[in-house]
Amino acid sequence: MNARDAAGDEIRGVTAGSAPVPLSVLDLVTVGSGRTASDALRTSVALARLAESRGYHRHWVAEHHSMPGVASSSPAVILAHLAAHTERIRLGSGGVMLPNHAPLVIAEQFGTLEALAPGRVDLGLGRAPGTDGATAAALRRTENLHEGADDFPQQLAELTRFLDDDFPDGHPYARIHAVPGPVQANAPGGVQSPARPPIWLLGSSGFSARLAGVLGLPFAFAHHFSAHNTVPALELYRESFRPSAVLDAPYALIGVAALAAEDEREARRQVLTGALSMLHLRSGRPGLIPTPKEAEAYPFTAMEREFADGWLKNIVYGTPDAVRSGLDALRERTGADELMITANAHGGDVRLRSYELIADAYGLPVLPPGADSSAPVGRAG
Repeated sequence: MNARDAAGDEIRGVTAGSAPVPLSVLDLVTVGSGRTASDALRTSVALARLAESRGYHRHWVAEHHSMPGVASSSPAVILAHLAAHTERIRLGSGGVMLPNHAPLVIAEQFGTLEALAPGRVDLGLGRAPGTDGATAAALRRTENLHEGADDFPQQLAELTRFLDDDFPDGHPYARIHAVPGPVQANAPGGVQSPARPPIWLLGSSGFSARLAGVLGLPFAFAHHFSAHNTVPALELYRESFRPSAVLDAPYALIGVAALAAEDEREARRQVLTGALSMLHLRSGRPGLIPTPKEAEAYPFTAMEREFADGWLKNIVYGTPDAVRSGLDALRERTGADELMITANAHGGDVRLRSYELIADAYGLPVLPPGADSSAPVGRAG
């Protein structure tokens, strides 16, 4: 196996059951009305364990700030906790917003995660702030927010060099090393693994799609909140793709909002909570995820109802068979190599049940603790 094949194997997912492509989980660590952040984090642990036991390929956590209903402001901290409660599922960021952080800090955090969970950590990177402008200014300590986004390719190059520990001689950072990292393998007596997490680029428009293609990196598109851009962005990624030491062919996953329940009416009750939460967010009133009862009783104006109905059109929801059909159709339309499912609902039990129902609909295996999810039921995606 050459270096390219080895790198690609860390990226390409494993397909299980009758699913057309690998299925994965995007976890926003949502906090419902009447619930605490501790409740949400316990649900994340339960979800990671469920996903691992049912053949989902990876579990990613997104970075968001200043949103009461989303408790994922510190992906690296959450991922370390999930690593302690799982054995084999890939864990990663979906994503870390690179302009919010110094590249060296990210390299150190994800080098630590790689040491905690060798060979199963992904580093997904985005260029958006993951929050409003005022919060982004507080995070970045600057009012010039476009500077970070515009410098994204340079920040990415710097982060990559820290991860690979290969700044050229004479560079100001040549004697600076991200630890844990490859430098430990090169030190006298060093036995540290030189491996590092594969980088993914995330996006909801064409910028990161093109950059991921030019660099030969895997790409993750946020279909769950930018559905109208999905096909153009994936086409741009594939057209721009240049083979690299990482991948010899494009590999793209899409984030998909999907929720399954025993009957369609109940599924709609549950996804309406997410639609109302998004309405509040877009209106500058972010809060906790409302209960289904609160969502049903909300007095939508005509304009608000139009927004909610439009939002629901981009969610795959209903009975397990209906969700399976919807996911299959979406995959066929986009040609995505992997589907990363996010289930937004008030209750953690509802979310967990949805992932279980989707797994059942595709005949995903029930794996015992310690089992290898890629054999014999899996096949390369």
